[in-house]
Amino acid sequence: MKVGSRSSERWFNRALWLVALAFAWFLTALGALVVGDLPQVEQHYTLEQFLDRDRAGPTAEALRQIRRDRQENQRRVEQAELELEAARSASAAARETFSNWLKTRDATQRVDQDPGLVSRTERLDALKEAERSIETRLEGLARESLDLSERGAAQERVETEIRVVAAERLRAAETGQELRVFGYRLALTLPLLALAGWLLLKRRHTRNWPFIWGFGFFAAFAFFVELVPYLPSYGGYVQYGVGIIVTLIAGRAAINGFQAYLARQKEAEARPNEERRTEIATDQALAHLAKKVCPGCERSLNLADPNTNYCPHCGIGVFERCVRCEQRKSTFDRFCHACGEPGAVARPA
Repeated sequence: MKVGSRSSERWFNRALWLVALAFAWFLTALGALVVGDLPQVEQHYTLEQFLDRDRAGPTAEALRQIRRDRQENQRRVEQAELELEAARSASAAARETFSNWLKTRDATQRVDQDPGLVSRTERLDALKEAERSIETRLEGLARESLDLSERGAAQERVETEIRVVAAERLRAAETGQELRVFGYRLALTLPLLALAGWLLLKRRHTRNWPFIWGFGFFAAFAFFVELVPYLPSYGGYVQYGVGIIVTLIAGRAAINGFQAYLARQKEAEARPNEERRTEIATDQALAHLAKKVCPGCERSLNLADPNTNYCPHCGIGVFERCVRCEQRKSTFDRFCHACGEPGAVARPA
């Protein structure tokens, strides 16, 4: 906050900063929608798009036929098991009847001449033969089921191989798509950041500064926050690599800025006292003095000592006597606080 500014001016500045923040918020919300909708310019890939049609079609049809054959085989097995169970029940009932009949009849010495015994025995043999026939049919169905399982497993291996190849193609296509979408986002946000930087450097002191600062906040947020989640990963190599590059660039810029600042300070401290004071803004100088810091070299000053009129570090004059009333005042005051006499910064050259 400027020390020499009016109270109404400070409140107007606060209101204008609210305007800047509101403008940045609306721009950021709109930018988030645009950045989020950029993937819609690309088509949505599916695994079926990358399958080998010459192999996938026949393999899928063969698997469907094998599944139908297995279902039919299972149905026939269940039917045969029911028939076997019925045949075994009939055979068990006939054996029990035959056993009871043997106990109650009068046995003869010549069994082959006994028509009842022979017919019952033949009937039991027929029932047993029916059981064996159904069991043989079940064995054939079991072999057929095993063959179908082996054929199905072979076809599933082929289908898995086809899908693995298609999945690799899908991943490659999605990677390329991610890079293209990231390029779209970068092409949208990077010019905005460059434009915001130019505006802040060249136009931030104009009357439309709230909109320029709001646009700068929006561009910085869009580039450094909105763009980061869409940065390609590749196991972290890209993200960490970009982080290293950004850190090197920012660090180098900070080092160069600091060295340039030190060079400017040394150059300024070598110039005459009056010339240096005219180059320092009044509000800036008063703000530094309020913090007990030299306006010229930004080192600490002992303002409690009434004899401290010059900075002991750079030699710039910070206090002087009024030419009219001899009161001690800051050399950066526009008017004397005791008599109103114009100071050096307010007197015409």
